[in-house]
Amino acid sequence: MAKVELKQPIVETISEEIKDAQSVVLVDYRGLTVAQDTELRKQLREAGVVYKVYKNTMMKRAFAGTEFEGLEGCLEGPSAIAISKDDATAPARILCKFAKGAEALELKGGVVEGTVYDVAGLTELAQIPSREELLSKLLGSIQSPITNFARVINQIAEKGGAEACEAAVPAEETAEAPAEEAAETPAE
Repeated sequence: MAKVELKQPIVETISEEIKDAQSVVLVDYRGLTVAQDTELRKQLREAGVVYKVYKNTMMKRAFAGTEFEGLEGCLEGPSAIAISKDDATAPARILCKFAKGAEALELKGGVVEGTVYDVAGLTELAQIPSREELLSKLLGSIQSPITNFARVINQIAEKGGAEACEAAVPAEETAEAPAEEAAETPAE
C-alpha cells in the first residue's frame, strides 16, 4: 500500500472536521506539561471545540482549496488545531486565556468566519464575550425595564390599587383640571 493511500483517510478526517467550521486556530504546543495539555483539552472539549495534533503536510492538503488555505504559512514546527463549529470566538478565547498561564503555548494564527487572523488579531478576538454571555446580557437589558415595571405595579397593588393611584396625584390637581376645562369651553 502506498504512503498516499495511508495518508488520504487522515486528510479526509481533517477536511470533514473543518467543513462548516466557524473558526480554526493553530497553536504550537511544544513545552506544555502533560497536566497543562490535559487541562487545555478539557477546557476546549467543554466548549465544544475539537483539538487535535496532525502533521503539517496533512493539514496543508486538507486546507487546500478552502477558506483555511491562508493558514498554510502558519504550518511550521509542531502544530495543533482547534476547531469550532458553534462558537466562532471560543478557540481564540480559550487558547489566549490559557496561554497567559502556560507560557509554552504559542498561538500561530487562525481563521474566524472566513477571515485569516494573525496572533494579534486572535488576541483581539479573544476579548469578545461568548455568544451565551452576549445573549444573557441582552436578555438582562430587556428584562430590567419589565422587572422595574412589575415592581412598581406590585407596590401600587400593595398600597390599595386605585386608591394608591389617586393618592399619588394631589387633590388640588384633580379638582382644578375640570374647572379649567369648563372655563375653556365656550358658553352656549
